[in-house]
Formats: sequence, C-alpha cells, structure tokens
Amino acid sequence: MRTEVITVRTGGRPAVADITDQAARFVAGQGDGLLNVFVPHATAGVAILETGAGSDDDLLTALDDLLPTDDRWRHRHGSPGHGRDHVMPAFVPPHATLPVLNGRITLGTWQSICLVDPNGDNPERQVRFSFLPG
Repeated sequence: MRTEVITVRTGGRPAVADITDQAARFVAGQGDGLLNVFVPHATAGVAILETGAGSDDDLLTALDDLLPTDDRWRHRHGSPGHGRDHVMPAFVPPHATLPVLNGRITLGTWQSICLVDPNGDNPERQVRFSFLPG
C-alpha cells in the first residue's frame, strides 16, 4: 500500500474544496486498484459530487438546512453552533473509496472528489490518500 498526506487550506468559513487533481496525481502510473481518501478530522467529510455548477454551494446550503448553526447542540466548544460540525460526518462521511484503472480514477464525467469542511474554526485540513493495488 502507498499513502500520502496533503494539506488543504479551507479558510475561516464553510467550504467544499475540490481535491480531484491532487488525488489523480497520487494514483498516476499506479495501475489498477483502489484509492481511499480519508479525512482524519471529527468535523470534515469527503463527498463525490459535481463542482463549479453550484452543487458545492447547494451541499453547504443543504447542510445548513439539515444541521443549523444554532444553540440546540450539546457539543458547545468553538464557534456558536459548532456542535453541528461534529454531527455532519454522519451525513458526509470522512472517507471515500474509488476504483482506479490503469492509474486513473474512474470518476464519472461530472464527478469530483471534494473535502467538505463546515467548520470555520480550522483553516487547514489534512487528507490521506491510500492506494491499494489490485
């Protein structure tokens, strides 16, 4: 197994960061296998979705609708409403596994690999890529 950790700067507000290019560089020339993308954070996730056409913003809006940043949360450290950030990975998991054929991730035409970070308290995130040869 081959592994690498990258740092993604998400800034001080909720963000969806496209990490497809970094993942593609990681698997280039690796042959067939599986790519696992893992975010070792309690308040971030990995999603496969279309970007650039508004779906990334729609995801953040849907998370806000589903998990409002208000005072209902028992988990209370950090910014107001931060407890919802700790619930979000149950809806957007902190991992994704994708097939790789001939050193290329087999994503659909409009699919991208995205880091989903609703937590503005942490401006940088780590993402671990692991390649398991087939």
